[in-house]
Amino acid sequence: VQVAESGGGSVQTGGSLRLSCVGSGYTFRRSCVAWFRQPLGNEREYVAIIVSGDDTFYGDAVKGRFTISHDVAKNTLSLIMNNLKPDDTAMYYCAVGSTPRCLERFRSKTGYEYWGQGTQVTVSS
Repeated sequence: VQVAESGGGSVQTGGSLRLSCVGSGYTFRRSCVAWFRQPLGNEREYVAIIVSGDDTFYGDAVKGRFTISHDVAKNTLSLIMNNLKPDDTAMYYCAVGSTPRCLERFRSKTGYEYWGQGTQVTVSS
């Protein structure tokens, strides 16, 4: 499995960004696919997840502002981020986990075996 993110950058508060993650070697409906983020000096936390191609979950801090989606034909995971805030500043990572293992811990980084290199998002006030 390989995944690679793109689309990070610097925006002002209230702005928008779209992150993309192109992947290979996994089956969407037999995987957990997710976006995590890690602010400098802090733990990695989940942002948004799609479990087994059906169920979608969002972290409390991003609900109503971020949207996760997956294009099966292009094997691309996307994250649309609207109304960005300085607290959204972090390195954002794409992750893929295999079922059934990831089903028990999909909100935790331990549920995912495969990670991209990350893309930086910086939101200025």
